[in-house]
Amino acid sequence: MSELKNKTVKGVLWSAIERFSVQGIQFIVMLVMARLLTPSDYGMMGLAVIFIAVSNTLVDSGFSQALIRKQNRTELDKSTVFYFNIIVSLLLYILCYIGAPYVADFYKLPDLTDIIRVISLSVIINSFAVVQRAQFLINVDFKSQAKCSLIAAIISGCVGIFMAYNGYGVWSLVVQQLVSGLINTCALWIISNWRPTYGYSWKSFNDLFSFGSKMMASGLLDTAYREIYPIIVGKLFSPDNLGHYTRAKHFAEFPSSNLTAIMQRVTYPVLCEIQNEDERLREVYRKFLKMSTYIIFPLMMGLSALAHPFIRIAIGVQWDFCADILQVICFAMMWYPVHAINLNLLQVKGRSDLFLKLEIIKKILNLTVIITTAPFGLMMMCYGQIFNSIIALMINTYYTGKLINLGFVNQMKDLLPTIMLGGVMYICVYCCTFVISNIYLQVVGGTIIGIMIYLTGSKILKFTELQDIKSLIRRKI
Repeated sequence: MSELKNKTVKGVLWSAIERFSVQGIQFIVMLVMARLLTPSDYGMMGLAVIFIAVSNTLVDSGFSQALIRKQNRTELDKSTVFYFNIIVSLLLYILCYIGAPYVADFYKLPDLTDIIRVISLSVIINSFAVVQRAQFLINVDFKSQAKCSLIAAIISGCVGIFMAYNGYGVWSLVVQQLVSGLINTCALWIISNWRPTYGYSWKSFNDLFSFGSKMMASGLLDTAYREIYPIIVGKLFSPDNLGHYTRAKHFAEFPSSNLTAIMQRVTYPVLCEIQNEDERLREVYRKFLKMSTYIIFPLMMGLSALAHPFIRIAIGVQWDFCADILQVICFAMMWYPVHAINLNLLQVKGRSDLFLKLEIIKKILNLTVIITTAPFGLMMMCYGQIFNSIIALMINTYYTGKLINLGFVNQMKDLLPTIMLGGVMYICVYCCTFVISNIYLQVVGGTIIGIMIYLTGSKILKFTELQDIKSLIRRKI
């Protein structure tokens, strides 16, 4: 148990360092570039990266999760995945290149053709490092990944700002992403001691694909769903509105998705080690769930409460509509860690069939909500995301209850104190924006008041999560 704790602590800390150092650099770069570029530039980029997201899911094909989960993996398994990724990436680039003019015609944006053809090169670049990343994940080694990602973020950020300052518009975003992927991939190859062999095994492919194919299908469904909002917004409204939406989503994802990714990357290999010990798995699972939501829920609620003064300070008054969107989607994205850890459990138990089944059901229901809300405008679509998130949570927890007797009701009992305390904090912080007139004081004062209320409430109510976090920090020191 001690070894598992040490591995978890080390993994969480280095995963956090990697995510937040890199995302912190990218966040600062984005703030600078948002003042140099227009919402329309970000809208154009938002349309282009849709195809990159789908392509990257197809390239991986769930093989990363399959490699991590397989306890008797071989060098031949890794090499098979490596060559498969490269072949698929080349085929996908050809499809993107051919399909780019048709996408541009669909949106009536001729410039989109060249943007898609160039940005799609990142699919090929990223395919060369899939196995290296999986290898680091297997070893719960986020320190090495942190170094590579940080170097890539700094250099690509400088390139992006330089190009934006010199008037390259949307192309500064395109080149920034390509440079980031290229440097990160090269750094991973330099720091990793793994190299592919000349072998390829259809047996290895079939073994991994039996699990990975279902994960790929689930990933495609999830990616398609997440990107359907930009597709619809870009088509029904305008690149300008899409730019506001993508920036709001980016701000909301900074605390939510990054913290979720940290927990998800650490919990998956750690839980895989105890996949056959149901009682122990249940207790470790509950602790991961409570600790992640204890941190993420107040961050998302606080960001929603301070959305308007924060956006005005960060990127200017021309992005005010972005703040309206941010206020709403924070409440949808705050549930991401709960979704992720629930789905991790299905992967740990090897039930990729259930994983896929749940994704199909959720996406059908979610698509119904999108179709229903789209005619009423962008804001109504954002409110629909909150409804989607709650429904998806109920569906995700169904099989968690079956597998380890920890379904929706039991999970909500665990999370209810955090939700209620976060709600009190939200009301107090939101009221600060009406009492205080200066936007800088609104952010500073609201943040201080929110932290004080949350920590004081945690001590009074004797939250075990606070003690766990203190213990984790002391353990590392």
